[in-house]
Amino acid sequence: MAERRMMSKKVIHSDAFMDMPMSTQNLYFYLLLDADDDGFVNSPKRIQRTIGANDDDVKILLAKKYILSFESGVIVLKHWKMHNYIQKDRYNPTSHTDEMSQIRLKDNNVYTLDTDCIQDVHLGKDRLGKDRLVEKSIHSQELYSEIINHLNQIAGTSFRQSSQKTKDLINARLNEGFTIDDFKKVHIIKFAEWSGTEFEKFLRPQTLYSNKFESYLNQKVSDYEKMKAVSEHSGLTPLEILKRQGYAS
Repeated sequence: MAERRMMSKKVIHSDAFMDMPMSTQNLYFYLLLDADDDGFVNSPKRIQRTIGANDDDVKILLAKKYILSFESGVIVLKHWKMHNYIQKDRYNPTSHTDEMSQIRLKDNNVYTLDTDCIQDVHLGKDRLGKDRLVEKSIHSQELYSEIINHLNQIAGTSFRQSSQKTKDLINARLNEGFTIDDFKKVHIIKFAEWSGTEFEKFLRPQTLYSNKFESYLNQKVSDYEKMKAVSEHSGLTPLEILKRQGYAS
């Protein structure tokens, strides 16, 4: 395997890349360093643990399609061929032949999943492509449920996570790299600001998860105000809240 790795400025200097958290960018660089000569990484979780990255960093890279993942746990860097050209006398083909057979290289030197190939792979009587769709659907439903249940708990509302409009808004923000914790933070910030005012009616998904989401997330609201708002609504003392959040024993 070649010992040197290159980076394409077209990829790492893009706004989409620079908008990601530094921890996510750092994880990407380490994955790039560890990849084989075709861009595959055999043990991404080991690298994640070694550098102290978290699951949200991985989710962001997947959501923004900087990496593609496989059932085996192996990942491939989507823009690998844009980063690196390895001379034939130094090139060692990947050992991940099954995963390699599931992707194709587009004209712009970017990997993409070969959906026709994936649909032809069988796992017992079921197709692997079908299993992936089912798994993705279950994961998505759990994600929608966690976000909307938190909003309902904080704001005393009863929104449904099954609403397609709500799902679309959540997906739009996730595709921009925001995390579940970001949604929860916005719920608390805006509840602290709007509860008991004429704006309380805007404690709803279509407002909170709109294009103003990032500005809400970065809004300066004191920890005291947030704690007071949640405490008054939930009936819990500040200490009880901290215990539930794992900050006190």
